[in-house]
Amino acid sequence: MSPVPDGPTIEWHPALLLEPEPRDARFALLILNQPLNDLQTLARLWQNSTFHIAADGGANRLYDSNRRLAASKGHDLRDRLAQVDSPSPQADLDVIIGDLDSLLPETQEYFESANPSLQVIHEADQYSTDFAKAVRHTRSVTAKAGSGPADIVCMGGLGGRVDQGLSQLHHLYLFQTSPTYSEGRLYLVSGESLSFLLKAGRHRIHVREPSEPGPLADGVQSEAQGRWAEEVFGKHAGIIPVKEPSVITLKGFEWDVEDWPTEFGGQLSTSNHVLPESEVVEVWTSTDVLFTIALKGRGGED
Repeated sequence: MSPVPDGPTIEWHPALLLEPEPRDARFALLILNQPLNDLQTLARLWQNSTFHIAADGGANRLYDSNRRLAASKGHDLRDRLAQVDSPSPQADLDVIIGDLDSLLPETQEYFESANPSLQVIHEADQYSTDFAKAVRHTRSVTAKAGSGPADIVCMGGLGGRVDQGLSQLHHLYLFQTSPTYSEGRLYLVSGESLSFLLKAGRHRIHVREPSEPGPLADGVQSEAQGRWAEEVFGKHAGIIPVKEPSVITLKGFEWDVEDWPTEFGGQLSTSNHVLPESEVVEVWTSTDVLFTIALKGRGGED
């Protein structure tokens, strides 16, 4: 048997974050200072999230994405602000936070016009990244609201420069020290994948969610909607021991393993495949590992 720590199995439902209509997902959306090329995923996350925060230059990225989306529909972005029946997309930003060395005046003016309640918070601490400042502020807001720990989805993760991508992975470890995610879970979304940290232990990841019940007819449940809700993930997945070696057991993948040592410079489970019949995949791990899964329809992913 692999040396997996004792404790309850942790359940994950990441597909709920990206469904067309929000169900039970309650999370904050954090926009990082990386290009936002996947406007469909951005729109899904925006509508499903309950709090929207940008880390300094992330507001510029959001402004640019809104401008591109408006232009694609033949609109001028600033004209959209005045149209009550046709509001600007992704304009109701709640907070911009950081040292604000990247925030452009036109960006700040745009979001303040779109949401008069917008908070622009200057934190000059040079020993803390804008990413870290945004995470801490989000957790502080939810703690004061008494709504319990909030999950945070970080849009723009793992894009751009290699050192920035590694910094983003570092933050997954930095802000998830509890083995039970007592302060909330963090997710990184790039243009082609969703990634999150699996703490040492046993995990069940629901990669497909059942359809919501259809209408009743003479007391009989309709099956017209099919077995699954809209599939949001492709088949490719990886389980990567970023911080230290691990021993893992995998179930529900094309290449399942048992008590399998994995480390950089040794064996790695990258480009594994989620089986088409798998509703849930299981990962048992002796140490913390990164789980990443492709988004369906992105980067040629079927």
